[in-house]
Amino acid sequence: MLTRRAKSNSLLLILLAGAIGILSSTQTWLTVTRTDGGEPLDVAGNAALPVLAPLSLTALALAAALALVGPVMRRVFATIALAVGVLLGVMTIRILVQHPLDAVAPSLTKATGLAGDTALGAVVRAIAVGAWGWIALAAWILLVLGGALALVTAGRWKSGGRRYRTTATAPVDGPVDAVESWDDLSRGTDPTR
Repeated sequence: MLTRRAKSNSLLLILLAGAIGILSSTQTWLTVTRTDGGEPLDVAGNAALPVLAPLSLTALALAAALALVGPVMRRVFATIALAVGVLLGVMTIRILVQHPLDAVAPSLTKATGLAGDTALGAVVRAIAVGAWGWIALAAWILLVLGGALALVTAGRWKSGGRRYRTTATAPVDGPVDAVESWDDLSRGTDPTR
């Protein structure tokens, strides 16, 4: 019971983190107040952190893979989920705490036509952090927790697909009708031999 709960909890945490990551990639993370009198510029998560959507999709794929593979690959995929969560967490914290110019530069260049740190730095009065960056950071914490839980408990999960495995039986001597031929195929035996 505890093992099944650990499996479902870890998969749920990883799926939830991936889904929140995908959602947050389209939402406003940063708002740039400009010195040139232009309207404030909203910067979406995927513009501030270009690897956000691909790594969020990776988390979703890892959850699906974890549900299907054996114990060795579970540990590998759980480690990858853990690493992706830590990487996204570090990158998100950098954006939320430091408010780096490179996180808003592509959006600002598109809006103003200016390029280069000096020119863009002169246009930026302030960079404000929205709620979606913090929500994404919470998702990465969930991803790390889900990956760690999967890594610790992966060896005790039940393997899927046992009900679909068949055992080969010896071929029947003598004439075989069509129904028996299908049954032989289902058991993994070639009826033409």
